[in-house]
Amino acid sequence: MRLAYIYDAVYPWIKGGVERRIYEIGRRLVNKGYEVHWFGIGWWGMRECDLDGIKLHPVCKPQRLYTGERRSIKEAVFFALSLLTKLFKYDLDIVDCQVFPYFPTFSSNIYTLIKQKKLILTWHEVWQDYWYKYLGLKGFFGKVVENLTARIKCDVIAVSEKTLRDLTLIGIDNAKLIPNGIDFERIKRIRPSSLESDIVFAGRLIRDKNVDLLLKAIRNLKDEMCDLTCLIIGDGPEKDKLCKLALELNLSKNVRFLNFLEYDTLLSLMKASKVFVLPSTREGFGIIALEANACGLPVVTVRHRRNAVTELVKKGCGLLCDLNADDLAEKIAIAIERRKRIKKMCIERARQYDWNRIVNQIVDVYEGKRNFPDEG
Repeated sequence: MRLAYIYDAVYPWIKGGVERRIYEIGRRLVNKGYEVHWFGIGWWGMRECDLDGIKLHPVCKPQRLYTGERRSIKEAVFFALSLLTKLFKYDLDIVDCQVFPYFPTFSSNIYTLIKQKKLILTWHEVWQDYWYKYLGLKGFFGKVVENLTARIKCDVIAVSEKTLRDLTLIGIDNAKLIPNGIDFERIKRIRPSSLESDIVFAGRLIRDKNVDLLLKAIRNLKDEMCDLTCLIIGDGPEKDKLCKLALELNLSKNVRFLNFLEYDTLLSLMKASKVFVLPSTREGFGIIALEANACGLPVVTVRHRRNAVTELVKKGCGLLCDLNADDLAEKIAIAIERRKRIKKMCIERARQYDWNRIVNQIVDVYEGKRNFPDEG
């Protein structure tokens, strides 16, 4: 069976959750005998190449994915137009297109309609009114495009319970939940780093992550825990502002900033920490939270309707806090105190999301063993 994934960002050149999902599932499908293709931006060059058995197809030359903190609309449109001509050079059985940034879904739909092939749209988030926060008045057009995408007749996958619920609100009632996962056995083999810390954060440094709130919470905790240490791992448009804030709060001895790291190094540092803090108000899933649990860490995250990580934390593997520094500081202190008691539960919970289990679920969908409701 010839399967194609559509997503502009490609792992390992870009290390986000969507890219990781495609890579981890794709290479396992190759081992199961699938012919797996990935149509993305040519971060590696403009020649087709092989990534652990996945055939990479460069749709266009490297483009800027972001303008500031926002995804580039120009890039999304250019990628979608370039994709349309590229796809028709191949005979594919299934096209699995990641919905964001929306425009490639229409190219994928045109291909599958003309070729009479199977289209699957994988939704990682549903934005709706969030578009206005993201783009201001121009968000109206983003919402229109999202609603048009929702009207495409195809099979649908949601990666989280939150996204599944949100899809029903915009009229999609045939979605199947297939969550993201983790490489549990790989995480299990990693040894803790010699660089220990009390708190660790890892992710893109953008406003929605609210890392400034974490810094203010650490300032509040310093009075009771003067030797408190925190690692902030990642990069992004907010980094300079956050470094400056850490100095203003007199946290130079408590907080250390590191750039994005190799995966095993990141896991090693997480295993040498006590609690993982993700004060984000927007997460479509939050693989990093599962990885933290697999490392034995409780997760502290913000109670917010756009934060899908709350679903994981509600299972008893961490704590929810309100969107303020005082409550975040209180929940961090509680998580550090409880960590040894819930470590085993965190690890066992994370084991349920091993990629090998996830790939079996998605094979059932690809091969029609998990039937979708009839489309009206």
